[in-house]
Amino acid sequence: MRIFKIFLFTSITFLMIAGCQTIKEKTDRIVEKENEKLSKYISKPVSTLQIDLGKPDEDFKNAKGNSELIYNTKKYGIPCERRFEINPQNIVIGFVSNGCF
Repeated sequence: MRIFKIFLFTSITFLMIAGCQTIKEKTDRIVEKENEKLSKYISKPVSTLQIDLGKPDEDFKNAKGNSELIYNTKKYGIPCERRFEINPQNIVIGFVSNGCF
C-alpha cells in the first residue's frame, strides 16, 4: 500500500509539473504572436494604425511629449490593453500589450 501511495504522489506531481510547462509554452507562443502582430506598426504612420484598429479609446501626451493611443478590448471577460507611443512626426515608435491573447 505504501508503494502505491508513493507512486500515486509521484505521478500526480509529475503531471502537475508537465501541465504547468505546457501552459507556459502556450502562453509564450500567444505573447510572441501578439508582439509580431503589433510590431508591424513600428515606424509606420499613425494613420495606418488607426485604419486597422480604429479610433483609440484614450489618447494623451506622455511625459516625453509623445502621444499615447490606448485600445481596450475584452476577450472571454479578460481585459486587454494595447498602448502605442507616437512621436511628434506621427510615427509609431513603441507599443505595450497587457492581457491580450
